[in-house]
Amino acid sequence: MADGGLEEKIRKAAEGPAQVSGDAGSVEQHKLSELIEADRYLASRESVKQSKRGLRFSKLVPPGTI
Repeated sequence: MADGGLEEKIRKAAEGPAQVSGDAGSVEQHKLSELIEADRYLASRESVKQSKRGLRFSKLVPPGTI
């Protein structure tokens, strides 16, 4: 995961209610799917910054052929 804080927010959002209302007003959380998508986006941004990537393409040419 990209950020420990975001992972903790996703965990709390999954455990708590989506919407709460009371005398002072009402509060609605971000949708769980939006939080998961944000976490995936941040993780992909971090992986692009790394110099070593998981997949590398190389063209192999045997000697003596052109």
